[in-house]
Parts: sequence; C-alpha cells; structure tokens
Amino acid sequence: MLKSIYVSAFITMGVVGLVFSGVQIAHAGLASPWLGTAIACAGPVLFFVRAYTLPIARTSANMPLILVAGVIGTGIAIYLGSALLSAPALVAAGVGIAGSLLYIFWYSRFAPAEKVVLSTGVMLPAFELTEDGKRISSTQLTAKPALWMFYRGNWCPLCVAQIKEVAAQYRELAARGVEVILISPQPQSHTAALASKVDAPMRFMTDVDNAAAATLGVLEKNGLPAGMQVLGYDSDVPRPTVFITAAGGRLIYCDLSENYRVRPEPSEFLAVLDRQPVAAA
Repeated sequence: MLKSIYVSAFITMGVVGLVFSGVQIAHAGLASPWLGTAIACAGPVLFFVRAYTLPIARTSANMPLILVAGVIGTGIAIYLGSALLSAPALVAAGVGIAGSLLYIFWYSRFAPAEKVVLSTGVMLPAFELTEDGKRISSTQLTAKPALWMFYRGNWCPLCVAQIKEVAAQYRELAARGVEVILISPQPQSHTAALASKVDAPMRFMTDVDNAAAATLGVLEKNGLPAGMQVLGYDSDVPRPTVFITAAGGRLIYCDLSENYRVRPEPSEFLAVLDRQPVAAA
C-alpha cells in the first residue's frame, strides 16, 4: 500500500515542482535557485513522459542519470539560494534525490516471493483464465509450445512496450510452433483495446480476480498506483512474468521479475527455444 501511494505522490510532486519552478524562473530569471529545482524535478518527470510516449520495455537497474540530475539540481539550488534549507533546495532534494532513490531502489524492486511455484523443469500448475468471456483451463493451452506473459495492464507503459516487442517477433515464434498467451487482470474492454493495436494473432486472456497470478506466486497486492482504480483497474496486479512451456506443459524458461523496469530481451526467448526441445517429453 505504501508503494501504491508513494509512486502516485512522487509523479505528482515531480510535475508540480517542475511547473512551479518554471513559473518562478520566468519571474526571477535563470539566476533563481528554482533553476536547480527544475533540473532536479526534470529527471524523473522526463523519464515518465518518455516511458508513456516512446516504446520503452526496460531500463537500466539503477538509472544513474536521474540521480545525477537530482544531485546537480540540488547543488545549484543551494548555491544560488545561499541556504541549505531554502524551499528550492528542499524541493530539489526531496524529489530529485530522496524521491528518486526510493523509486529506483525501493519501489521498482519486488520483495522475494512468498512461494516459488514457477521454475525451469517443473510442470505448469493448473489454473483458469478467461478468453472472450469463456473459462479456459491452462491444461487446454499446453498441447503445443507456448510463451506466457503476465502483464500488469494498459496503464503500465513498459508492459505495453514489451507486448509490442513480442508481437514484432510473432512470425519467428510461430515458425517454431510457439503460441503466445498474454494475461492480465484488467477488464476485458481494456484488453480488447490493447489487442486492437497489436498486429499479431496472440491470445489475450483475463485473469479474473488475479486467481492465476496467486496460484503461480506472482501476485503483488496493492501494486496499482493509488488513484488508478477510477479507470477500472484492480488494486492487485501480477508482477511482470514471462515463462515458456514445451508441449505438454513442462517449463523450459522462466523469468520472475525482481525489478519491474528490468525485463528480458525478446531475443532471449528465441535462444531458449532454439537450444531446448519443445516437443512433449
């Protein structure tokens, strides 16, 4: 719950800090200590703007440029304001340094799973999904090799970008006899909107009440940023997860995300399929 509230507050404070700084600079000029605040707030704000406007599926683990912007901005605010505890310096340090550190090293990372269900070599446990309003058992989806992806929802730009990456590789996956199954707890209308933007015949499934994510040990309680419930999303979300099953349901690859910003390259999936048999054992 704290993470849910934090990330919404962090984004809001970054935007407000950047806008307010811009207003102050317009009145006082570039010699204003608010210049440093603008630089510090610009780091995280530009990251989120870039994530929502460009197809970015992953980032570096530690995102050093954002932290550098925070430190430089705070230093400028202190220097131009001649006061360590001035308002510009406090906002710069709060958003650009403290806020960014929390985002990078706390919010982005998942706690160790309470139970590990998915691992290479085991059989995929049985669970149910919904497709176009019809209940489907996972056992009905393991007759042929499959790449499974749990994604958080349309609200997560990295998830959407990752799906588009897989869609771009669909022909190569299909040539290897692999079906792609995308799973999210979001409403069917949201999923249909996403599917209409993806030019590949992948199967979009709904995980009602996150039952499958809970069964597989990839459920994150209160993982949705606070306030986004008004858009119809559930407060609980799956952590981004990708696994591949051979025909028959045995796992030959599994990536359980420890950091939602660090995701496997799509070429990794093809490499796994090329070096491991995918026919039923």
